[in-house]
Amino acid sequence: MKEQYKSMTKVFSVAPMMEWTDRHCRYFHRLLSQKALLYTEMVTAQAVLHGDRDHLLGFNAEEHPVAQQLGGSDPDDLAEATRICADYGYDEINLNVGCPSDRVQSGRFGACLMAEPDLVARCVEAMKKVTDVPITVKCRIGIDEQNEEEALDLLVDQVLAAGCDGLTVHARKAWLQGLSPKENRDIPPLNYDRVYRLKQRLPNVHIAINGGIKTIEESLVHLQHVDGVMLGRAAYQTPALLADVDSQVFGLGEPVDPFAAAEAMIPYIDAHVARGGRVSQVTRHMIGLFQGRPGAKRWRQILTVEAVKPGASSALVHEALAVLR
Repeated sequence: MKEQYKSMTKVFSVAPMMEWTDRHCRYFHRLLSQKALLYTEMVTAQAVLHGDRDHLLGFNAEEHPVAQQLGGSDPDDLAEATRICADYGYDEINLNVGCPSDRVQSGRFGACLMAEPDLVARCVEAMKKVTDVPITVKCRIGIDEQNEEEALDLLVDQVLAAGCDGLTVHARKAWLQGLSPKENRDIPPLNYDRVYRLKQRLPNVHIAINGGIKTIEESLVHLQHVDGVMLGRAAYQTPALLADVDSQVFGLGEPVDPFAAAEAMIPYIDAHVARGGRVSQVTRHMIGLFQGRPGAKRWRQILTVEAVKPGASSALVHEALAVLR
């Protein structure tokens, strides 16, 4: 992944999203795109050090290329967590400097670190020392009353000096005072031009853009200005758009058939249930697959209502597909 990451001229990724991009979601998304870079949910360095690592970090080999996002602000803790994640086989380790939630602020990580670029740089430097896996940063263009031009440049220049291999920039400020995490996803205005200017200033640095991007068509426009594009809620809520990524973004083959992707999840569901898992833990990620098609409402009903019933099995996917057909 390291050489692939550095050599790719276009990169498409699915954002790290808490309670969404778990291993079941990523396995499903990989069936829709072989080339998209997939991110885990954010895991704190402390959780990696002291929690159930196999539960937190385990993933399927089919998910590659897959990146682990870490949260934290202690360089030593992040270094050790990075070493552990690298041993698990992740293709990239990403440091969260963009999440605006209260819980994240109280733990002194996420977007509040935009105010401490020196500390972020020390964290990146410590992470780089323990692995050859690419170390990247996901950040905002600024927080609260910061000047977007100065704050972003200051952070980026310091983490690059520390060895950072690339950045994904959410093209909004995060307002840590006065807005909820949900409001921070929509209310601060998007400023894509600020990210474009960053790329123009740093032509040899991998810069990806994130925030408010809803379609492949929009992604292709952004890729005329930056090296990568990251979709979040749109990729999760309407996953069929991922079926076009390999053909439209990477110029490879034909679009993936969503029906075939759904059918390919059946043995995965069977294996998950055989290990003691629940059908709904997997099917909840598939609900939006046929958004806008006739029968989509019934598809959603079956994958939500029926999937939580005792004795539910992968047969309900066959049932739901039959309705669509």
